[in-house]
This record gives sequence, C-alpha cells and structure tokens, in this order.
Amino acid sequence: MFGLETDIFFLLAACIFCACVFEFINGFHDTANAVATVIYTNSLKPAQAVIWSGLMNFLGVITGGIGVGMSIVNLLPVDLLIDQNVYHSIAMVLAMLCSAIIWNFGTWYFGLPSSSSHTLIGAIMGVGLGYAMLPENASGAAAINWEKVKEIFTGLFIAPLIGFTLAVILMFILRISVSKDVRNQIFSEPKKNQPPPSWIRGTLISTCTLVSFFHGKNDGQKGIGLVMLILIGILPSYFALTKIDDLKEIKPDLVQIQTIVSKIDTTHLGVDEKSHIKGIHENLNRLMPIADGVSADTTEKLHLRAAILQISTNTKKLLNDESVKLSAKDRDTLTMAATKEEKGIRKAIDFAPFWVILMISLSLGMGTMIGWKRIVVTVGEKIGKSHLTYAQGASAELVAAITIGLASGFKLPVSTTHTLSSGIAGSMVASKGIKNLQSKTIKNIGLAWILTLPVSILLSAILFLVFRAILS
Repeated sequence: MFGLETDIFFLLAACIFCACVFEFINGFHDTANAVATVIYTNSLKPAQAVIWSGLMNFLGVITGGIGVGMSIVNLLPVDLLIDQNVYHSIAMVLAMLCSAIIWNFGTWYFGLPSSSSHTLIGAIMGVGLGYAMLPENASGAAAINWEKVKEIFTGLFIAPLIGFTLAVILMFILRISVSKDVRNQIFSEPKKNQPPPSWIRGTLISTCTLVSFFHGKNDGQKGIGLVMLILIGILPSYFALTKIDDLKEIKPDLVQIQTIVSKIDTTHLGVDEKSHIKGIHENLNRLMPIADGVSADTTEKLHLRAAILQISTNTKKLLNDESVKLSAKDRDTLTMAATKEEKGIRKAIDFAPFWVILMISLSLGMGTMIGWKRIVVTVGEKIGKSHLTYAQGASAELVAAITIGLASGFKLPVSTTHTLSSGIAGSMVASKGIKNLQSKTIKNIGLAWILTLPVSILLSAILFLVFRAILS
C-alpha cells in the first residue's frame, strides 16, 4: 500500500492504531465527565447514558470540521515537519502517542479527571524539546511553534475559569429566579435508584447531549490532528497537500498576498520585518509557477506545504507588527488570504480525508462506552462535600457545553475535563461557599493538572530520543 516497504508499512499501521487507542482512552476518560451527572442523578441508566453519549460524540466529530485538529498539527514548526527521513517521522509520532496514552491511562486508573488536551499538547511539545536536544540541531532551529502554543494555551487555561465563574452565576440566577417549590426540587440530592421529575430529567439529558456533542467537535478533532501528523510525516507525497492541482485554486489568494505585501513601505521597518517580507516573496516565487500549471513532482509536496506554512506564519507576524502600515481593508484581505485556517492558501494544507474522520469518530464513540465509572464517582461525590444536586449537575454541564462549543467555533482545543470539573466546583462553591469543596480531591485534581504538562513533555522527549536512536 502507498508503495511502502514492509517495515515502514507495519510501523505506519502501529502508529495509526496507537492514535485510535489514544482516542479510545480519551472516550472513556474524558466523556465520563459528560455522562457523570445523568448517571449520578438516575436520569439515565449507565448503559443508556454511555451509548447515547458515544453516539453524540460520533456525530460531533463527523460534523465538527478540522480546525481544532489543524491547530494540533501546526504546534510543530515547519523544520520538524519537513524531515525527509521517514524513520525520524515515525519516532516523532510514536513518542507523542505512547507518552499521551501512558499518562491518560494512568490518571484514569486512579480516577483523576485529568486533561487529554493538556496531555496531547505536552506530548507534542516534548517531541519539539527532544528535537532541540539533538546534536544535528546545534544550529538552534525552532523546535516548537511558540506562537501556536501561546494561542492554544490561552484557550486551555481560560476555559476552566469561565466554567467556574459561569456555574457560580448560573446557580445564583436559579436561586433568585425560580419559585420555592421548584427550588426545593432542583437543589435536592438525587434519591437512590429513583429518577428525578421528568422536566429535570429532560434538562439533564439535554445538557449531557450538548457536552457529548461538543466534546466530539473539540476532542475528536485532536485525534484527527494526530492521524494527520502521522500521515504527513510518513506519507508526505500523499497527504502534505490535498493535491498538486489544488494549488491552481489558491492562485487568486497568492496574487492578493503578493500585491498587498508589495505595497508595504519598508523604509522604516526593522531587520525582522524585512526578513518576513523577503520570506513571503521567496515562497510565493516557489508556489506561483506550480499554481500557473507548471508540473511538479509529488515528492515536492512536503516542501510546497512548508512554503504555504511559512507564508502564513510570516504574514501573521507582519499583521501583528504595529510598524507595518496597511489599510484596514488590506489587513482584512491579507488575513483571510494567508492566515485563516481552512481559508485562502491554507485550504491546500488544512484537510483530512473522510476515512480519518470516521475512524476517529468510531474510536471516540466506542471508548465512551467503556470505563466511565471511576470518573463518575469522582465528579458526583468527591469534588464537593455534599452530593451533587440536580441544579449543580445541569449548571456545570450547560456552562461546559457553551464553553467547549465556543472554543470549537474559534478552533481552539480546550479541556472538557477541566471545564466540567471547574463547573462542578463552581456550583458547589455557589451553594455553600469554598468550604463545600473536598480539599483532598481538589488537591489531587490540581496536582494532576500541574503535573500533566511537565510529565508528558519529559516522557515524550525521552521516548522521542529513544525511538529515534532505535529507528535511525
């Protein structure tokens, strides 16, 4: 298949299998948060909840696009993605996958709501760190796309704060806006083996549905990004670009970029800004002939991908520089033509085959149906000193769904686990103050949160160096 040697084919199959395992574990690790409230409140039986949530995750991935997935792919810099040695690429993806699986499985085993998003991003950063430590990288080439890291971590760290704050506000609104009878119903603890009133049950099932769907739209795309990293690294001639002919479709965008960048007055610009402009023109000159119809070997696709990425990166740096003078119209046009994921010139590189989306959807959906119990107990009983009430469960899930949905719209990966856990904590604090939180559980979740990045970075860096030494 794809004209690969037998050993590379089996390594490719192993990498794709590991990506599916990661997404499978993500399903029973993260999605347990989505079903925790409906199971704990007896709104749905466990089997019903996990099957329904699995289906909603599946639909979320299928309909979610690939913007978040491309954010994952673009965490790594161009230098690392255009390594022509296929064994180096295999070492890269195996290190990321193995470190993410080890940490995810370990935190699930101990019942800790740890973040798969933090784990995966830490693993990718670890590969970059390992690359920076290689003797052949003595030149100091960038090993991590820090601009993309900053953008992604903005979402990862803000989302839990939003979840906590909105849950407190929503609980306050519920307390002052509903009648006494309704308040007594929704702020009571679930009765053992007894379903809640139908309207409360419907609300909780609805919020579970939303969290599951948006979890698929966000977390599922991370799995798509992982598989695309594998395919781009090992089979660049097939997956670095959609296809060579598609460069003809982005010619108008290339012309717009060339025209607007040529307008920039360089008289008062610094060395860095002039370097960005030079880089844009050099890469445009590389792409223009092929966009005009000049034939190109499919083996060049990785370098053509790199050219598009470098134009996009340099353009973004120019647009963020106040010394670069452009009209508002030109800025908007340049932004759309060069920097927007899945738009303009990025259309040629921001893609995923349907079979990848389907494979990840099935992996996440099936994983949702297994292993939910450990996390459900933590979310339902161990975050607060009092048991979860109907109002708290619905509030936490509603704010989680809103937060994750908005993040997906902005193509930012966020942590379902941290967002929902923060919402639960916020609802507990809104009921009886900070004293209502179980300090031991909060410390354990906080410790897992703090350790996830450094552990996954270190583990991934070590595995990358080990795999690279073995496969070189």
